[in-house]
Order: sequence, then structure tokens, then C-alpha cells
Amino acid sequence: MASVFTRIIEGQLPGRFVWKDDRCVVMLTIAPHAPGHVMVIPREEIDHWLDLSPELLAHLTRVSHQVGQALQDAFKPVKVGMMIAGLEVPHVHVHLIPIRALGDFSFSNADHDAKAEALDEAAAQIREALRARGHAEVSD
Repeated sequence: MASVFTRIIEGQLPGRFVWKDDRCVVMLTIAPHAPGHVMVIPREEIDHWLDLSPELLAHLTRVSHQVGQALQDAFKPVKVGMMIAGLEVPHVHVHLIPIRALGDFSFSNADHDAKAEALDEAAAQIREALRARGHAEVSD
């Protein structure tokens, strides 16, 4: 059975994408730790990051770097944190989170009642920052 991320990538479920290329997508999480919290997800359904090919891992890292710079521009956090947890969905995903403190990584901070308007606004801010950096992979 396809993961929830595969179903979103294939358009079977809704998602707020900010980046799409031939190897991965970047979308907002529906339970953000902070405004701008996104996930970089390979199109290929792979459960554990150790099973990624070195080339795909490098691509995800490059995209994370580019999107992370846009998050820094858009949200002005102290840092943009990067985490691969991988327990909640059996499909590799890199969390990029605008953070102000180490505790911002805690899943206890997830906003399970995030408003659609707030998620849409965060997505628009990220897309604008990506476009300002000249990225053609921006997804509407």
C-alpha cells in the first residue's frame, strides 16, 4: 500500500507543495512545529534514509539547502533546523523547521490544529522567497 506521502505526491490527497522536481517534492506539514515547517520528500518511496542511494541523498540535501535558505529569508528564525526522524510515516522525509531553540524540534510542539489560512500564508511566503532566489522548481 502506498504511503500517505506517495498518495499526496500522486494527487490522491491534498498537499501544499512549494517545490517539485523530477526526484523530490517539498511540502508543508499539516502539523507544523513552527510557521514554515516543510518536508523534503523523495518521489521514490523508500522507508529508511540509509536505503537512499548516495545520489538521491545528495539531491535531497541540495534541495534542503536551497529551501532552507528561503525559509531563513521568509521567516527570519535564529536557524533553520534539519531533521530526519522517519518514525511517523514509512517514507523518507527531511524536516526543515525555522527554529529559535533546540526544543523547537520536539514533536510535542506540533500544531495539530493548524489553520488552513496560516498554512497557505506560510506556503506563499516560501514560494516568494524561492522565486526571489531564482528557483524555477517553485510549485503552486
